[in-house]
Amino acid sequence: MKLFAVLCCAMAAWAQPFKLEKTIPLPGVEGRFDHLAVDVAGKRVFVSALGNNTVEVLDAAGGKHLQSLAGMHEPQGVGYSPDAKKLYVANGKDGKLRIFDGASLKPAGEIAFGDDADNVRYDAPHKLIWVGYQDGAVASVDPAKNARAGEISLDAHPESFQLEKSGPRVFVNVPDAGEIEVLDRTRHVVASKWAVKAAAANFPMALDESTHRLFVGCRKPAKVLVYDTENGHVVTEFPCPGDTDDLYFDAARKRLYVAGGEGSLEAFQQKSPDQYVSIGKIVTAAGARTALYVPDWNRLFLAVPHRGNQGAEIRIYQVE
Repeated sequence: MKLFAVLCCAMAAWAQPFKLEKTIPLPGVEGRFDHLAVDVAGKRVFVSALGNNTVEVLDAAGGKHLQSLAGMHEPQGVGYSPDAKKLYVANGKDGKLRIFDGASLKPAGEIAFGDDADNVRYDAPHKLIWVGYQDGAVASVDPAKNARAGEISLDAHPESFQLEKSGPRVFVNVPDAGEIEVLDRTRHVVASKWAVKAAAANFPMALDESTHRLFVGCRKPAKVLVYDTENGHVVTEFPCPGDTDDLYFDAARKRLYVAGGEGSLEAFQQKSPDQYVSIGKIVTAAGARTALYVPDWNRLFLAVPHRGNQGAEIRIYQVE
């Protein structure tokens, strides 16, 4: 903590990392937002409007709203497969993974997961979709068959999880069990479990494979725990915006971006694998805790819900 405090003194030397470029209003969209996904080639962003039971489709290049996909039941996770050209939406209320054709966005199938289907990830090396669900499981889905390919049981409901690109591991936040479960996705087993002791409510997660560091966002208290993925030990920790539900590691700039529902967005510079300094924090809006960083576009999309005089919208920040 002392090291972090000293490093914070240097933040004035950095330029503000976030520049608001555009805002896309979403009139009529009510309730909270959950996660976002991107179709890079199609220049589209998909937003899970959980409280509105819709998925909002945005034209990222034109900065406008394209359409709403209705008929959802508390959409939570959303993912896009550029290979299969399909959109996947995990619904918490009925537990179904709804599948849409990427071009027409017409329904193209569904898979039942029981209940509380949550985070969705695209496994590019294996061309699979992964879904977290129920009281403790993650499963892979074969896009070609629209069917499950495998399943791994966990100790409790999974929140954010990250897949290695250079290895078989999947790191899963399991807050109700107070742990991170490390899975082997080739053998479909739990390889190890790392305790989360320095904080609780570990929801968002990001991975820096180049330095073997895993970033775990916690809400109680609001802090980031940095794990060494080689041994499962916490190497450092630092305070972050409260009520975070998304954080992203910018591999090109060696930065971590944290969105907090308390109403702020903060960037941290990686000085070394064990040292991080805040280089900018901006005021956003209450409840704006989900976001999407798209390195191909050098843009961060922040979901802002309707609260009081603040209308529902997506804010697009250029990262500098």
